[in-house]
Amino acid sequence: MSRRLEDHSPDMGRILHRETHSSRAAVATAAAVLVIGLAAYGLLEAAVHAIGQPAWLIEPQVAAERLVALPAGISPLLLGAIGAVLAMLGLVFFLNGVLLGRRARHLLGQGRSAGPAVVVDDEVIASSLARRARLAANVTPEQVMVMVSQRQVVVNVRPTSGVPVDEDAVLAAVRSELGAMALEPAPEVLVNVASSGVIGA
Repeated sequence: MSRRLEDHSPDMGRILHRETHSSRAAVATAAAVLVIGLAAYGLLEAAVHAIGQPAWLIEPQVAAERLVALPAGISPLLLGAIGAVLAMLGLVFFLNGVLLGRRARHLLGQGRSAGPAVVVDDEVIASSLARRARLAANVTPEQVMVMVSQRQVVVNVRPTSGVPVDEDAVLAAVRSELGAMALEPAPEVLVNVASSGVIGA
């Protein structure tokens, strides 16, 4: 856990975590509904079998025997498709359980524990960085595109034909803006200047 989250109260830490991480409630609910549905169906079939009525879909004993006899009685193609679907579902649930599930947001003001906690969307950060990069490169807004992720900021610049762009100046300007924001986590900066330019207005 970062220093900023430790400096805040436990309640503030939970709020910041909730604002910067996606919820797993939907996946957990889907898993619970799936397990409850299978358990309810199994209980229903067992109850129907216990009172001597015909099974709704398949007798529990027959189902158990077919499972034990696999892969006999089923085509390899269908068995492979079922296995692939089950593997994909398992992978989805596993990744949702172990990955952080971060939202496209950053905390501002790292280390300023006395101040308020500020959470900003990455789109807002990208807009601010694009403005600084545009001014440093002396190009129009359409010639700069900035992509912000949790660990990296990528600045793509298309220069005006015949007017070179100082890549180091753009990099310094973007780093300066990021330093003023004090993002948490702090991303690295990568500047790409296109080899072909655009015709100026």
